[in-house]
Amino acid sequence: MNAHRLLLAGEPVLLLAQKALYWPRHKALVVADIHFGKAASFRAQGVPVPRGTTSQNLAALDLLIGQYEVGQIVFLGDFLHARAAHAPATLAAMLAWRRRHADLALTLVRGNHDRHAGDPARALGIEVVDEPCLRAPFCFCHHPDTAAPGYVLAGHVHPVFVLATRSDALRLPCFVVGPQRMILPSFGAFTGGFPVAPQSGEAVFVSSGEAIHLVR
Repeated sequence: MNAHRLLLAGEPVLLLAQKALYWPRHKALVVADIHFGKAASFRAQGVPVPRGTTSQNLAALDLLIGQYEVGQIVFLGDFLHARAAHAPATLAAMLAWRRRHADLALTLVRGNHDRHAGDPARALGIEVVDEPCLRAPFCFCHHPDTAAPGYVLAGHVHPVFVLATRSDALRLPCFVVGPQRMILPSFGAFTGGFPVAPQSGEAVFVSSGEAIHLVR
């Protein structure tokens, strides 16, 4: 199944195989670490990396907006990767996407990369806030260890879980779900991942891209 229903702090949510969370009661799509302009930032430093990651990110958002009833999107930090993410081509693609979704409310909880990159262009119409951002019972954060007066939804880590056999291993993006917080996988293309070991009381749900599976 491409979504897994879960009860968090008394609220039904959906963990999506596309590496996002959906909060039905508020028609909210929650994504972490989209890192717009990361590839452009690398190319600006002379590193030959693929083009098209901004388009991939926007297409991934479009897919979910078409699949679910989305009235708002909350970005859990690292919306922009670096100052080079303000490149005209990147901004033009984002503005064109925004015009197609003018009715969506967009909120960005600043992450560490956002503080270096600067806030998104005003023309994108994004409300920018600092962590923790309380929307009871959840606190939207970037850093998972932020002290907060609610259940924390965060990113920053880019968690992946390693599924290993005797002869091979597979790294899959994952949601790490604990009693007081959840760490979401990075949503963006070209963002990489950090292997995590769940702590006591934490569950791990991996995404194959088509389905969500509980592995720990």
